[in-house]
Amino acid sequence: MSCLDALAEMAPGGAVTVVDNASSDRTVEHVRQRPGVKLIANRENRGFAAAANQGFVETSAGAILLLNPDVRLRTPVSGLVQACREHGLAAGQLTGPDGRAQTGFTIRRFPTPASLALELLGINRLWPGNPVNRRYRYLDRDLDQQGPVEQPAGAFLMMRRDVWEHLGGFDENFHPVWFEDVDFCKRATRAGYRIEYMPQVRAEHTGGHSVKELPAARMEVYWYDSLLRYAAKHFRPWPYRGVCLAAVLSTVPRTIAGIIRERNLNPVVGCYKITRLAVRRLVSRTRPAQLSGRTEKI
Repeated sequence: MSCLDALAEMAPGGAVTVVDNASSDRTVEHVRQRPGVKLIANRENRGFAAAANQGFVETSAGAILLLNPDVRLRTPVSGLVQACREHGLAAGQLTGPDGRAQTGFTIRRFPTPASLALELLGINRLWPGNPVNRRYRYLDRDLDQQGPVEQPAGAFLMMRRDVWEHLGGFDENFHPVWFEDVDFCKRATRAGYRIEYMPQVRAEHTGGHSVKELPAARMEVYWYDSLLRYAAKHFRPWPYRGVCLAAVLSTVPRTIAGIIRERNLNPVVGCYKITRLAVRRLVSRTRPAQLSGRTEKI
């Protein structure tokens, strides 16, 4: 509950809404003991996008801060509010426990077909300084420099209510997690809004604890599915299929690495699901973004 403690200290007087996605710990019990905190307790995990949309619907504030439970504010957010009112969206700097900016995560540029292909094939991990990855992860930028950015992390993002309403909220087809914040920022930029990065507003980020509770194989399937869904929605047909091909080619080394890491054959099941998903999208004449919007069964 340190997230709520920090929020009360750094943003006193603000209305707080907690959306719990069927957590298995005592989060709901602890939140109910907090006076002035509104709780939405889902009976099932509806995913990050749906939970965020629930919170926005139940909040009447003109500027709303989206904050992950593993994020703790370290400075007041007044500067973020002012920038948000002026530009539409604003984000602060995420740091690790050591106080250093989380380079490559706190802000990024929008992914391109090339950056996603290199990400899928593991090249960005083996050669993080390659030109494509340097641009994608803003490794060429001073993270203490204020100014417009393309894609801040959704774990620490503020936006005006009218922006969220104009864009129709987060796309809940990105389920349960990944790329829903990237998609939202992409649509916001296309609609003419600016996302202002305010590094003087800081928050400590300890990592995605909720995601780590998922089995590794299932987590990879979700990541692939959301990545390919984003590519289908924002890339032209041939670059999109190039990303699908990279996804197919990446499954073999990822499966071998998974077998070595887990010392069992469980990663093979995930490899099969990912390969089937990527091949189906590679050969399909209709991209998922052009379909009815229902999430494919994975």
